[in-house]
Amino acid sequence: MTQTIQAFADAIVENVSKVIIGKEDVVRLTLAALLAEGHVLFEDAPGLGKTTLAKALARSLGCTFSRIQFTPDLLPSDVTGIYWYNQKTQAFEYRPGPIMGQIVLADEINRATPRTQSALLEAMQERQITVDRDTYALPHPFLVLATQNPIELEGTFPLPEAQIDRFLLKTSLGYPSEKEENEILIRYARQDPMVSLTAVTTPEEVVFMQAAVRDIRVEDQVRAYLVKIVRATREHPAVDLGVSPRGALALYRAAQAWAGIHGRAFVLPDDIKLLTPYVLMHRIHMSPHTRLRGRTPEEVLAEIVASIPAPVFQ
Repeated sequence: MTQTIQAFADAIVENVSKVIIGKEDVVRLTLAALLAEGHVLFEDAPGLGKTTLAKALARSLGCTFSRIQFTPDLLPSDVTGIYWYNQKTQAFEYRPGPIMGQIVLADEINRATPRTQSALLEAMQERQITVDRDTYALPHPFLVLATQNPIELEGTFPLPEAQIDRFLLKTSLGYPSEKEENEILIRYARQDPMVSLTAVTTPEEVVFMQAAVRDIRVEDQVRAYLVKIVRATREHPAVDLGVSPRGALALYRAAQAWAGIHGRAFVLPDDIKLLTPYVLMHRIHMSPHTRLRGRTPEEVLAEIVASIPAPVFQ
């Protein structure tokens, strides 16, 4: 089964790489979030390919894609959908909003007001939305890829802790290397490769793989190692607010997915180490004194991981 998961992931990465050049690690992280039934927050400057990645992933998976352009005047009903009166039937009918897509791009999520941002809370955690007391289940699979610009602060609303904690991992695409940028110009010279991109799997296959990932084995020592890292974030003097149990579960699920993507039926301590910055970085709140000293969450997490001995298997 793990070989099947690896073959599934390799096919997706290869297909997406026809459009997104040189970012295979980011694509694999996004796939890990998808297989762990989580969501991804991209923090990047404009023009680096976040929207293109979301579209390419949706097309490769054969999933429906919807985009929500967050602005200060966006209303919660613009996300979830509305009831409208059909004069032909003389009844109110539900018109679904863009949140009902399978792959949802929440573009510039921090530009919406907290009221609108909160419309995503139920959807991201419980896979359902409530409109006028009626509850609607979201499609499977369901993945939110949100973006925010770390440079522009004017006209933005920082994501509340409850919102940011619902993202399984946070990452960035970053600028391409010189070789990759040359390849981008060559590949896009005549035609956008997205036009000819086709699906290499189905949504049903994705759901099957999500269930298969849950069977990836996590030994007692590895689980205990994960718990020690998470608990250390709550006790570190530089941290005001440590990682929640939701964050611990996110790291656990992400590690299972990462192991499966790499053809293993078990999680290694190295999987925990590698994923810790991506899964926990946005979940810890640094103390004001620590921020004034210029220390970052990445540095604190690296310090925590270095201080906890990893289990060794004979």
